[in-house]
Formats: sequence, structure tokens, C-alpha cells
Amino acid sequence: MTQAELVVVANRLPVDRVVGAVGEEAWRRSPGGLVTALEPVMRRADGAWVGWAGQPDLDVEPFEFEGTFLVPVRLSAEEIENYYEGFSNDTIWPLYHDVIAAPRYRRVWWDSYVRVNRRFAEAAAEAAAPDATVWVQDYQLQLVPQMLRELRPDLTIGYFHHIPFPAYGLYSQLPWRRQVLDGLLGADVIGFQRVADAGNFARAVRRVHHYTTKASGITVPLEDGTTRTALAKAFPISIDTAGYVELAERPDIQARAAEIRESLGNPRAILLGVDRLDYTKGIRHRMKAFGELLEDGRVSVEDATLVQVASPSRERVESYVQLRDEIELAVGRINGDYDTMGHTAIRYLHQAFPREEMVALFLAADVMLVTALRDGMNLVAKEYVATRTDNRGVLVLSEFAGAADELASAVRINPHDIDGMKDAIMRAIDMPPAEQGRRMRALRKKVLENDVARWSQSFLDALESTRRAKRENGAVA
Repeated sequence: MTQAELVVVANRLPVDRVVGAVGEEAWRRSPGGLVTALEPVMRRADGAWVGWAGQPDLDVEPFEFEGTFLVPVRLSAEEIENYYEGFSNDTIWPLYHDVIAAPRYRRVWWDSYVRVNRRFAEAAAEAAAPDATVWVQDYQLQLVPQMLRELRPDLTIGYFHHIPFPAYGLYSQLPWRRQVLDGLLGADVIGFQRVADAGNFARAVRRVHHYTTKASGITVPLEDGTTRTALAKAFPISIDTAGYVELAERPDIQARAAEIRESLGNPRAILLGVDRLDYTKGIRHRMKAFGELLEDGRVSVEDATLVQVASPSRERVESYVQLRDEIELAVGRINGDYDTMGHTAIRYLHQAFPREEMVALFLAADVMLVTALRDGMNLVAKEYVATRTDNRGVLVLSEFAGAADELASAVRINPHDIDGMKDAIMRAIDMPPAEQGRRMRALRKKVLENDVARWSQSFLDALESTRRAKRENGAVA
């Protein structure tokens, strides 16, 4: 088996398996910022990517794809139910998102999570060359760093956490809190979206383990009586900015944006929400605020339309089924009360769209509503900003989204404050072009400077500094 100098370990491979019209099988690259960010790095390093192929009980040998060596990890249908849908998405996801929905704690889920994490760790250990760098991605694989360190102490190990890390008062509910912290502390560099998340993690380590934490460093004791330092700090993720700018400047996509406005009856303001259908995104709060603006007479359907794209998500998890029902009931009620023959209050789209259509929607929208109750980053906010090469449009951004730390020129909201959100929406609708331009130029400067390539490079630079320090100290741990 090929051994790589850089190994990425993620829940999913960066490809999707597709079957053609006559039954032929092929692989195509998955959409997504992480894949875009790491593709050039992986090619330069002759890297390997360890992940699940996306279908249950699929046995696939490792293979080469567009310059990256892919190592599929087999998951059974039962493991997908317990490790992924259960522990990852019905325990960790709600717990780490401030218990917006109640997490469930089941030992059978935890046992499956441990087994699957070990399988990923073993695959990564086999794929990594001597003294290689391994970069583990996200909450589905929190135990992998420690398992990997036990298997391969020569490796330099990074872990990036794409979702929030909760305050200790919430984290302490987790029956396996000690084991998860131990898993993460197996990494040399532990990256988070926000400074606050890194701080929550360090506080949890102090409370559970009483380890010394200074600045970004956590002192981890070893069995031989010595110590090593794990770096825990913020590395805010971003997007393929250049790709979005290129699409936004295409005449066909600009023409499609004009078509969208026309199809909506050319209202004075198009408000846009783009989210996975998830209870963390604040979609219900957004609709409540817009419905009340219509009820109060502050806007009319001739003035403003809300376009809500809600891509399907975790459709076998009960809380997501219930959320979809609630949102669609609210859409039906608001549209029933306020639609006219020529105008619709809310255009609700429960489907995913290709990137070209999303950019056209961004260009058509006067106001982007990001009302997350809790979010690791929210890359949609950055995508909207990147596409607005005309320096127009207004970003209304929840203070609970990770992007709020960077995008200070957005109109900030607390999505739980419905009256405040209503005022912010009206301010955005009525904002003069000069103020839109000032805000958008500042936002675009931040997004253009800090793109996804810079994010990945800054994390890999931190790992390389760790590797050099270990060499200078003559250590392998």
C-alpha cells in the first residue's frame, strides 16, 4: 500500500460513487470547501485521504483519484445508524450546539463510535509514511488522534473541529467526557473555529484533568513522567474565494440573477436564507420575524420576498423530521395569509442547488439572512460576501455564528430577539447604497484576504512548527 507524507482523515472521502445509465460505476469529486482547500496541498504532498465511501457495506480497495490516494473505510448499515446518525448526530451535534435540541446518550452508540474511530485510526496508521503528518477532521473522529498516537508515535498529528465546542456546564453532561478529551489531546495541534471554542476546550481539560494550560498550550503528562505540549487555538475556516468571484462575474450567471428577480415579481427587496435544514440555523426564528413584519404592515409582499433554500439533512433523525414539518407549516400559514396572485411572501425550496445557481441567488438577493442559533462558522455568509463584486447587498449576521468574529461590518443580530431581528431586517432593506458599499467593501477585504487556502496553510504551518520542535528536542511523541 502507498504510504503518504500527508494523510487527511475525514468521515467522508472527497469523492462520490456514481452509477451510470448502463450500470457502470465511477467516482466524481464531491463539492465542498474542505475538498477544495486540501486538493492542491494533497497533490503537492502525494497525499492520502482516509474516509467512508458514502454507502453502507461497500468494500473498495484503496485507489488513486486525480493525484490523491484514497483509502476507503467500510461501514456497515448498523454502524452508520449507531456511530454516525446516533452518537455523532444525536449526541455530539446537539450537545455541542448548546443543547438547542436535547442530546441522547446511549452506550451502544458510544461503543460503535469507539470501534469506528479505531478503524479510521488503523487505516490512517497504515497509510502514513514514517514521520508523516496526519490531519484529522471533525467531531465524528474525536478519538482518532489518541488512538493514532498509540499506534504511530512517530507521526505529527493535527485535528480540526468544524463545529462549536461547548462551555463546560454543557460539555460536562457527556458521560464519556474524559475519553473524548483524551482522544483530542492525542493531537499536537487542535484547531477550532473561534477563540471562544478553544477557550471552552482548555477549560474542560482543566476541570476534568487539571492539566496546566498557558496561552494556547496544554501540558499533557506522559507515562514515562515527561510531558508534551498540545497547541489548542482558533484557525477560522474560509472558502474558495477566487472560485466564487469568478462565477459572480460570468454573464450567464448575472443573467440568471436577473431572471430570478423577474420570476419573483421584481420586489423592492429580496431576502435570502440558505441553510441545511437544521435546528441550529434559526430558520424558524427568521420566518417568525418576517411573518410579523408582514403582519405589522412594515413590509408588504409587493415590497419584499423571502427566498428560503433549505437543503435536506439527516432525514432519518426524528428531530429533523419534526423541524421540517414545523417550517413547512409556518411557510404555508404565512403564504396563505399574505400571498397575492402576483407575489409570494416566502419562496421555500427544500432542495440542494449547484454552485452556479447559488451564486445567481446571491447576486439576486438584496439582503442575506444568517440567523444561526449556534454555528461553527457559517460559510454561506462568506460566500455571499465573496460574490458581491458590485459592493452592494447587506449581510444580516447572527452573533452566534463563528463568522461574526471576522465579519464585523455585517448588521449583527441576536436571533432570539425577534423584535431586534425585525428592526435589523428593516434597516437592511432601507440601507442607502453608500452605506452598503462601505460595509461590503470591508467585508470583502476580510474574506478575500483570508481564503480557504490561507486557512489550510496556517494550520499545516502550525503542524510543521510542532514537527520541528519535536526534532530539535529529540522526541518522537
